[in-house]
Amino acid sequence: MTRIVLDPFVTDLDGESARLRAAGPLAEVELPGGVHCYAVTHHAEARQLLTDSRIVKNINVWNAWQRGEIPMDWPLIGLANPGRSMLTVDGADHRRLRTLVAQALTVKRVERLRAGIEALTTASLDRLAALPKGERIDLKAEFAYPLPMNVISELMGVDSADHPRLKELFEKFFSTQTPPEEVPQMMADLGELFAKIVDGKRENPGDDLTSALIAASENGDQLTDEEIVNTLQLIIAAGHETTISLIVNAVVALQTHPGQRKQVLGGQVPWENVIEETLRWNTPTSHVLIRFATEDIEVGDKVLPKGEALIVSFGALGRDEAQHGPTAGDFDITRSPNHHIAFGHGPHVCPGAALSRLEAGVALPALYERFPELELAVPASELRNKPIVTQNDLHELPVDLG
Repeated sequence: MTRIVLDPFVTDLDGESARLRAAGPLAEVELPGGVHCYAVTHHAEARQLLTDSRIVKNINVWNAWQRGEIPMDWPLIGLANPGRSMLTVDGADHRRLRTLVAQALTVKRVERLRAGIEALTTASLDRLAALPKGERIDLKAEFAYPLPMNVISELMGVDSADHPRLKELFEKFFSTQTPPEEVPQMMADLGELFAKIVDGKRENPGDDLTSALIAASENGDQLTDEEIVNTLQLIIAAGHETTISLIVNAVVALQTHPGQRKQVLGGQVPWENVIEETLRWNTPTSHVLIRFATEDIEVGDKVLPKGEALIVSFGALGRDEAQHGPTAGDFDITRSPNHHIAFGHGPHVCPGAALSRLEAGVALPALYERFPELELAVPASELRNKPIVTQNDLHELPVDLG
């Protein structure tokens, strides 16, 4: 099996995803830092493995980890071994931790956040409208980032004063270019910051999910302090990064497909279609790290060996022709059906999927209603991804609002 080296600079994600698909449903890959693992790259096989009980999240199953081959200063250590939370446990422990979060993020409960999301969106657009006409802006920094960060922070009870430090630390957490000597301190700083937030909520509880997790731990649900801190960190990280990329990627897709932009702005196609096709075609999450095989598992005509690590390459499987037909490589907001798994599948499907869809469903139509003449300020070919192998994340999105 030919090993595909994942580009730490993410210079050609589409090309890399195509090579992964061409390698078959199970590809042998090398992560930044020279770490070997396998990637599932086809839709059907991904669905199968995401519900296979022989695939677990216990890092102690990993042969390379047991042999001491994964250094603690590996830039991706925070994603491979982020501490105990619903991201790293299975079975009853996973259900226990996930249930508390999922109950707060049901579609019905998320819908109650709509008015607040609309108010935050309007405020952001008002700020953009007040800028000097003709001024080029970074739509990611000025619009796509603040909205989900403010929403998830309010949900979790995180003070906006912590946002700059969180942004700085998460930049290092996700980047493949963080110097190894800075990784241990970055991880410690993140843990310290979230522990401070939890301690503050323990002293002054509010109407937020962090306070609810603390209350649950005191009422017999047996959440440890580590589980509460790590769950808070997980939700904040996943709750803003994915939605930022979803909004940015949808704007780029519409701006580079003017006929389809005209259809949606004219009301012929609903915004829901734009969101779902963006999730499939240019998914916010390129690769999800990392699971481990407890025994040899057949995947197509190949075998995932016992004790080896597996990543899910959502960027590759989103354009799998076996699932989406011969036009899988095309952006098409009229696509039907559109059965992607951009938010995962099975017991580990992202509990924040409804919230992300709601935020994008509010933000995108409001943006284009306020600025229907919006244009990219640089050719799409000049847009560059950040060096993050897990997130499909642009450095910036320069636009002219018109």
